[in-house]
Amino acid sequence: MKNIFRLATLGLLAAPLLLASCEKDAKDYELEGAVPQSNFTFQTNTTEFPTVVSFTSTAQDGFLYQWNFGDNSVASGEKVQHTYIRPGSYSVEMITAGRGGTGISAKQTITIPDACTNATFSNLVGCASGGIRIWSLSNQPGAIVKQDASGNQISASTTLNSCQLDDQFSFSNSFTLNYEAGNQTFQNGTCGKSLSNSGGFVFRPNNGNPQIVLKGNKSFIGPADSVVNKTYDILEVTDTKLRLRGTNPDGTRTVITMMPYDATAPIKLLLTGTSSKTWKIDNEADAPITVGTEANPLEYFAGVKPGELPTCQSDDEFTFSAANVYTYDAKAETFSAAAGYSCSAPLSGTSPFVFSPAAGAGLAQFKLSRPGAFIGATDASPTEQVYRILEISDKKMLLRAGSGANNGTVFTIKMVAK
Repeated sequence: MKNIFRLATLGLLAAPLLLASCEKDAKDYELEGAVPQSNFTFQTNTTEFPTVVSFTSTAQDGFLYQWNFGDNSVASGEKVQHTYIRPGSYSVEMITAGRGGTGISAKQTITIPDACTNATFSNLVGCASGGIRIWSLSNQPGAIVKQDASGNQISASTTLNSCQLDDQFSFSNSFTLNYEAGNQTFQNGTCGKSLSNSGGFVFRPNNGNPQIVLKGNKSFIGPADSVVNKTYDILEVTDTKLRLRGTNPDGTRTVITMMPYDATAPIKLLLTGTSSKTWKIDNEADAPITVGTEANPLEYFAGVKPGELPTCQSDDEFTFSAANVYTYDAKAETFSAAAGYSCSAPLSGTSPFVFSPAAGAGLAQFKLSRPGAFIGATDASPTEQVYRILEISDKKMLLRAGSGANNGTVFTIKMVAK
């Protein structure tokens, strides 16, 4: 019993000592000080878009800073920068944490200007038509011009390769640039692997000398060559034309002319060449002309063997010009369905044509405007006079005469460049 009493007494004496020790430890780690007075200043960069705003805390007694930029984004730090993509007014606030607690700043309104009020930017990205515009290299001579440092012309392109003409450069009012190469990218003098990529750009109004600055190591516009600082001067931009100039690492300059992207432009260039191009029915191919339906192109006539076309049909020449004029040269005679599928008087002549995307299967199509004009066979698409280009290269072309609507009759014609 005596031992139990002694132990209890010792416990009662130790308790105040333990309590005093815990209170001392708590005071050692207690945060003391004034509640932070949270405030900040900001500076807007008005020289380029998208707009970058620099924020600086002027808070007292703080050591942690949390920003809310008013566009559903946040950041931390005593000094921060934020990029606003969209125009408008944004309420910004900062929360400051210190030893005495946290303080919340008064909200300040940041007003971001609209780049679309600049005519150059508006035309570049198509602000009035959805905010995305797709450009491609022009198919006209002089689309790419090389200049010396003084602006004197060194060289100019005459024709561009098809793997250049199908390139698409999409600029958006969100300051993105998407490059789609199609199948290949022209580089080092030939068509090579695709360099398709996506990135961003900065637009600088520069008081009438506007520029595009690309973001991303792999970005380029037009030729795949790198330009100094990835910066392009905008020499001209309208709804139908874009001219850019970049300085090359060797000091020379490259001027490129672009046009709104037309998926059929490379097809038309193959059809017409730069000015005009002549085609013939491919009499060396098996079944150079077949007749059937869209579902079964051989249904009514499976064609003849190579070399078996009548001479008055195989010597025909069909010329297409870049000015949308079609010329048929029958030579001595025309193979005519109206004459019982025999050689008859020549039906040579010209006709305007309208080139457009294909209505149905095909890469593109053209419609002959003159009544009675035809290609290959006089009875091919006599009413519609529509010819769809199913396949085309520098040397070969596969045409389908007729739209194939309502399972109608179609003629499939194999052609070869003269």
